[in-house]
Amino acid sequence: MRAGVKHRLERITLETQRHRITGALTLARDGYRSRISDLLNATERDFISLTDATVEPLDGGEGGERHDFLAVHRDHIVLVAPAE
Repeated sequence: MRAGVKHRLERITLETQRHRITGALTLARDGYRSRISDLLNATERDFISLTDATVEPLDGGEGGERHDFLAVHRDHIVLVAPAE
């Protein structure tokens, strides 16, 4: 990240109809776009970018896949919560 830019990483878990995805979301440290809901409601952005992400099937299938970067289209997100 650039010097002087104030960001924070927040681990989240999101679900689509078929997958549970856990990863790090980059948010502003404070103010505008510092909340997960700000990012989800930003109509100029179609995708939510996650780093250090794990994708697991909700149907109980085998294990999960790890990705350094993953972009999820907002229209596919059913649920988002801070990761435990």
